[in-house]
Amino acid sequence: MGDHDDLDLAKIRRLLEDERAALLEDSSSAADERRPVELDQQSVGRLSRMDAMQVQAMAQAVETRRRGRLQRIEAALKRLETDDFGYCDDCGEPIPAKRLEIDPTTTRCVDCAT
Repeated sequence: MGDHDDLDLAKIRRLLEDERAALLEDSSSAADERRPVELDQQSVGRLSRMDAMQVQAMAQAVETRRRGRLQRIEAALKRLETDDFGYCDDCGEPIPAKRLEIDPTTTRCVDCAT
């Protein structure tokens, strides 16, 4: 594997699993912010409700990005299990170790990513 011999796959797996756990924890703790906003004007004023709706929209956008990252992490963990980790999806060449250290979820070499 050449450049990949420098990769510590166990360390990469731990990093991916730790990031996955942190993202799942963040998702769980932010669940209240994504809930529907109460429309009862008796309990919440119009401006407070608008603020709550804005917080809800931002929390939903963050959750969408979080879920995308979780999908990339799961895919990287699968590639580690099947020995496909570290090879470009487009050309099949090894992805440089430094690139994988920066983002172990990457699926393309530098040439194919540009």
